[in-house]
Amino acid sequence: MKIVVQKFGGSSLATPELREIAASRVLAVRDAGNAPVVVCSAMGRAPDPYATDTLLGLLGPALPGPNRDLLLACGELISCAVFAELLTSLGAPAQAMTGGQAGILTDSTHGDAKILSVDPRNLLDAIEQGIIPVVAGFQGVTRSNAISTLGRGGSDLTAIALGEALKSESVEIYTDVSGVMTADPKRIAGAHTIDRVHYAEMVELAGNGAKVMHAKAAELARATNTPYVVKGLRSNVGTIIDDATDADAEQPVTGLTVLRDITFFRIIQGEAGPERADLDLKIFERMAQSRISIDMINVNNAGVFFVCDSENVEAAKRELADLNVAVRVRPQCAKISIVGAGMRGTPGVMYRVVRAITEAGVEIIHSTDSNITISILVPEEGATRAEQAIHDFFKLGRKESAVAS
Repeated sequence: MKIVVQKFGGSSLATPELREIAASRVLAVRDAGNAPVVVCSAMGRAPDPYATDTLLGLLGPALPGPNRDLLLACGELISCAVFAELLTSLGAPAQAMTGGQAGILTDSTHGDAKILSVDPRNLLDAIEQGIIPVVAGFQGVTRSNAISTLGRGGSDLTAIALGEALKSESVEIYTDVSGVMTADPKRIAGAHTIDRVHYAEMVELAGNGAKVMHAKAAELARATNTPYVVKGLRSNVGTIIDDATDADAEQPVTGLTVLRDITFFRIIQGEAGPERADLDLKIFERMAQSRISIDMINVNNAGVFFVCDSENVEAAKRELADLNVAVRVRPQCAKISIVGAGMRGTPGVMYRVVRAITEAGVEIIHSTDSNITISILVPEEGATRAEQAIHDFFKLGRKESAVAS
């Protein structure tokens, strides 16, 4: 019997109707002769009573710790108990399990725990008895038996970890959209679902703002070669993520993501030399010690450049205030990330990106790149115009749109 792990996000479990649809997806797997293992997120979104943000509001500004994790884990526990009872009422015996009961052992970093190992014996015992395990996502247990949580979006990580431990036939991630999109269809005309994405592309898309998949889960899937599919709950179609996708130099770009509310820092120092190098090091050391996440980093003779979320701007300024540097800050920026395995070794991609943005009349403030990602910083008010221009320039729109035009 082949095992299929199915993860249902909070928006897929928010109402009785949606839970019925989710249950039908599980029953279809069982009726096909496979063994489903279900992972549930907390039901709904704030202000729904059991959503993670609603529970978080009960504690206020409490720092991450065992008490906070115990409370936050309740949302998933309620969700999987309700869903297990629904499956049972439909003639499919199911057993709700905590992350710890499902064998997920983590370190003690409360609020952002790392999975150390997965012991699937309880899951396999339930499957052997004809029972569907319904596992609370987003959580595990430490060596001291304290409940730990895996960070926001951690139910995806639970699903991939269980899929790898169980050597499942597939992992199905159900969301409220039909898979991974070329861009956000709410903003970009012609944006559509991508049929197949390479592991590395999904890591870049998730890490740069695509919300259909948790970035750490995408990284774990790549590291363990665990194939998965991101599907729409209602449509039951979506995007396959594996290593079978061939890079296409003719179509080097797979998809676009945008992160908004970003601030650009330009730090100007003196002449190059040992003192300048020490100063560069001190800048990055202070950002790290203050736990300020920075991105789009560039160090050259003109200075140090990076971006951070706008909520961290004042803290970053304070850390730089007593250094002998001139700090220039530009708020209200957006980072557009252009991702595609086909751009590796393909000349002219950056030229085409710059041309598209320039012809759209949008200023390019800063840029960085890696093997399969180009990131462009633009003024936030021009981000959608620049994104649409890139999407159109690389012909990422629906085929029927291209024919119509």
